[in-house]
Amino acid sequence: MPAQTTSFLDASSALEHLKTYSRSDGLSVTDLMDSQVHGGLTYNDFLLLPGKIDFAAAAVFTESRVTRNVTLKTPFMSSPMDTVTEGEMAIAMALLGGIGVIHHNQSPESQAAMVRAVKRHENGFITEPVVLAPTNIVEDVLDIKARLGFCGIPITDSGALGGKLVGIVTSRDVQFRDTATPLSEVMTTDLVTAAQGITLMEANDILRDSKKGKLPIVDSQGRLVSLLARSDLLKNQSYPLASKDPVTKQLYAAAAVGTRPSDRQRLALLAEAGLDIVVLDSSQGNSIFQIDMIQYIKTTYPKLEVIAGNVVTREQAASLIAAGADALRVGMGSGTAVFAVAEFSNKFGVPVIADGGVGNVGHIVKALALGAGAVMMGGLLAGTEEAPGEYFYHEGKRVKAYRGMGSLEAMEQGKPTAGDQNKVNNASASSSSKYPTPKKSSTLENAATSRYFSESSAVKVAQGVSGDVQDKGSVKAFLPYLYVGVQHSFQDIGVRSVSELQDNVKAGKVRFELRTASAQMEGGVHGLNSYTKRLFA
Repeated sequence: MPAQTTSFLDASSALEHLKTYSRSDGLSVTDLMDSQVHGGLTYNDFLLLPGKIDFAAAAVFTESRVTRNVTLKTPFMSSPMDTVTEGEMAIAMALLGGIGVIHHNQSPESQAAMVRAVKRHENGFITEPVVLAPTNIVEDVLDIKARLGFCGIPITDSGALGGKLVGIVTSRDVQFRDTATPLSEVMTTDLVTAAQGITLMEANDILRDSKKGKLPIVDSQGRLVSLLARSDLLKNQSYPLASKDPVTKQLYAAAAVGTRPSDRQRLALLAEAGLDIVVLDSSQGNSIFQIDMIQYIKTTYPKLEVIAGNVVTREQAASLIAAGADALRVGMGSGTAVFAVAEFSNKFGVPVIADGGVGNVGHIVKALALGAGAVMMGGLLAGTEEAPGEYFYHEGKRVKAYRGMGSLEAMEQGKPTAGDQNKVNNASASSSSKYPTPKKSSTLENAATSRYFSESSAVKVAQGVSGDVQDKGSVKAFLPYLYVGVQHSFQDIGVRSVSELQDNVKAGKVRFELRTASAQMEGGVHGLNSYTKRLFA
């Protein structure tokens, strides 16, 4: 049988021959996101093609802008939902490099207390420490510990910052003491202090060498001007990615408000508590209510960063950018919406936050590739230890309640109970009038009803659901898993940072591919009778 003679190209010329092709494999982002060809794509409908790996995953830098003036080490945000983000979640998110947006389906005072707890959790120089006088009693210290979580308190002659430092009280000083004991009898007077003007690094060295828990900073006359805490020094080592104000070294705090007149009073309390970022929480951001609120905030609190939304189109985005928004929240799990809004808003230096449809690491990376500065996660973080609510068992699984802010359960938050209504009915029945009392129209206003413009609606229309989600453990283990997953994804694509990813997407170097329904099925787990998936170890 005669031998077949096949001519092959020289293997060493493979890279040169590649250049002869008129286009790269896959689609550019503009081809992929052409809504006239295939609009409404979700994150599952496409994938990013791999690039070349020439660096370690640990070399990936995930820093990203979430507003005009705030940059985070990781592009993670938790949603302002009443089953996702309260004080504990906000603190954990900030320590791990993201930021948590505290929900407003609660009283203004309660929300402000949560913001205050975030700001006090970690500091550089504590410029407004809690201070007591020698005449205060042990009960005052225990009350502060119960409310704020600490009890290392400086004592001055006046009981205020600026008074002469005379001692300090720690948890050991008040243990086993009668609650009526004056602090003058229990405070420590052998103090290590530092002079005003010392640098943070020098003060940390003194704190480390002295083995004290607190380092008071005093002026030349011995008056207290600030405080430094050992716990904050330890947090710097444990949480190197922490999201902190570069000036005060305090954790960033974010909270949501509505756009009603009463929200201006709420915002005043939040600003007083130290709020850094306010999220205007609405299902439809392009409204006169939100535009007025943005302009009010920018006039009254010019240093406060405003995240406006929700938006899904360029037309909506333009109105809010013109009003002064510092970032936009895209509230739709559609890659098409994220791309369209980000492409427009980034021209004005306004970052986009992708909120909706984010269910795994792949979705996070796809949102960033389409131009988002961060992703906002609700269901992905629900069920963690730091999320509000208690665990319970449902069908043998340990779960927590989770509900959308458009669910009837969220809209009825704060509604009078059946017992309250019976009292009203009984009072009406006992009236001397033989005619029934006319039914008064009532307005139920909370975060959910104002978000969907339904405060005064007689019939509440559900725009969300409620249910439960399985226990995910602590967010302090879950968020590092997401972070490392993003790093490995970037490594596969061949980019070292969020900015490089987005630049290469714009230049057409990072390519995409559409996925059919069959491809999505093939890309998942299949062919097994049962399986167990552990997310991290």
